[in-house]
Amino acid sequence: MGQLVGKRALVTGGGQGIGRAIAEGLLRSGCDVAINYYSDEAGARAVVALAKSLGRKAECFQADLTQEAAAVGLVREAVGFLGGLDVLVNNSGGLVARKALGEVDLAFWQKVIDVNMTTMMLVTREAVPHLAKAKGASIVNLSSLAGRKGGHGGSLVYSMTKGAVLTFTRALSSELGPLGIRVNAVAPGLILGTTFHNTHTTKASADETVRGIPLGRAGDIEDIARPVVFLASEYDGFITGATIDINGGVYCA
Repeated sequence: MGQLVGKRALVTGGGQGIGRAIAEGLLRSGCDVAINYYSDEAGARAVVALAKSLGRKAECFQADLTQEAAAVGLVREAVGFLGGLDVLVNNSGGLVARKALGEVDLAFWQKVIDVNMTTMMLVTREAVPHLAKAKGASIVNLSSLAGRKGGHGGSLVYSMTKGAVLTFTRALSSELGPLGIRVNAVAPGLILGTTFHNTHTTKASADETVRGIPLGRAGDIEDIARPVVFLASEYDGFITGATIDINGGVYCA
């Protein structure tokens, strides 16, 4: 495991939930961090305040990453602030809404693709030239258990995009390996206390899911942040093209 002290990281969707926990974990491990957010400015600024208390460097940047110009601008500003880039965490994404196939129109279809895939492609495309200069860098993509086994009702399009994130990760690891860039993913299961589940998951549904988890509990945001920080630290390691499934034993690849 490499040392993250002095490494420079960009975390998308870092103002709340899992993304915020990842940004804070990277800071505590010694990284300087650029935090992208879409709407939760207060959360992103709280991460910046934590950085100051730890003697680290951090700043937050608002951007709608579904817009190409905004994604390009984010990476430019983040790299300018950090002075380079060693770690990219593609955390931005969301369910948008629960819709069965018969309710899916082209506008919804495209929106979910843009939120979960276009954002990742744009930011990664812009970040790669900077990561390549690090001579040993790490990309971590956030997928989902839904991308492995299909998800709950109404998550068809979301599940499809999260499955695509896993394929994107594997393909990109081969493409970027010669540049010294490792590309891995994590696939969280039920992680309660996040905006995602507060918005889209009922208590009854969560309770039913927990009953089927071998470890007997839902996950929390720190259960995801710790493996992401580990994968980030493997900038000089031998792990690439891999997915860590974090679901309490519901799915074992």
